[in-house]
Amino acid sequence: MKKTHLQAKTEQREKGNLILQESIHIAGKKIDPGKTVFVNVPVAKLYTSTAMAMPVHIIHGKQPGPRIFICGAVHGDEIIGTEIIRRLLKLKKVNNLKGTLIAVPVVNVYAFERHSRYSPDRRDLNRCFPGLKTGSLTSQLAATFMSRIIKGCKYGFDLHAGSNHRANLPQIRADIEDPDILELAKAFRVPVVINSAVREGSLRQSALDQGIKALIYEAGESLRFDEEAIRAGVRGLLSVMTHIGMIGPPSVRRKSKGDPLIAESTSWIRAPASGILEMKYPLGATVSKNSKIGVIADPFGRNEKEIISPVSGMVIGRLNLPLVHKGDAVIHIAHVDRLKKIAPAIEEFKGSITKYF
Repeated sequence: MKKTHLQAKTEQREKGNLILQESIHIAGKKIDPGKTVFVNVPVAKLYTSTAMAMPVHIIHGKQPGPRIFICGAVHGDEIIGTEIIRRLLKLKKVNNLKGTLIAVPVVNVYAFERHSRYSPDRRDLNRCFPGLKTGSLTSQLAATFMSRIIKGCKYGFDLHAGSNHRANLPQIRADIEDPDILELAKAFRVPVVINSAVREGSLRQSALDQGIKALIYEAGESLRFDEEAIRAGVRGLLSVMTHIGMIGPPSVRRKSKGDPLIAESTSWIRAPASGILEMKYPLGATVSKNSKIGVIADPFGRNEKEIISPVSGMVIGRLNLPLVHKGDAVIHIAHVDRLKKIAPAIEEFKGSITKYF
């Protein structure tokens, strides 16, 4: 019996191990294997009747593989994730991936346009998931993102930056009690992984509730581009996509001197007085318990007050604004097991980023 053209093509694909994955539907769009689609997903209009939409870039590979989402600007002033996604999508290797990549460079379009952390209704989007279609403006946005965009994903990567004049060392925050998530976090190749419980109403919690293995990349400062943090984010996403088999064959991650440090907890050190802050510890520095972190004085240089660290660890966040009130959080320290590991980890990280790009 003579084979049809379709049967012949199917056999040829199977022999060549090139079985195509099926077409999918995302945000009302049908996407065939091997296609790249741009979708502007409508969200609630402004009170001026101005239409608003969330931009989504979908790459649906020819061959089967994981479906993942990568998103930025859940907080509208944390723009570093937007730039990381923009650079990632320019790479040729990403266009030939297996599985499906859903990239959302700007989730909170309302806050992004206003250069604000919060939506116009003064709500934090990352406390409004999974959202309600009949809820507030921010709640509607959360519901649209969950139901129309990321439903059906296996993995998720939420990109953030420090807020309120604070900068973060490139780091992953995740529930490392889950061995699969821990492996993903290690594959990201940042200096430190923070064991972080999910927060009520967060995107990460809602993603996990849907069975999506999700983690957070934190780096840089709001409303600023930090080149090292951007490069680390792009490199980390490529590394994870390789690890799960989207780019090339799945990799077996082997322990190396570049493995991240693991921190089970962190501490914010707060200003003991109001005044002008002078702090000598940069991101990635090693802090010993009872060491002097910095000094606060009044604008005339009088009444100096030393800041003493009550803990040991690694600086993963710090305030860049030198004007503080008593009680302001000024430096964020991750508790790591051995302080001697910190300097080599930072040196290895900085060297690997330079060599990679």
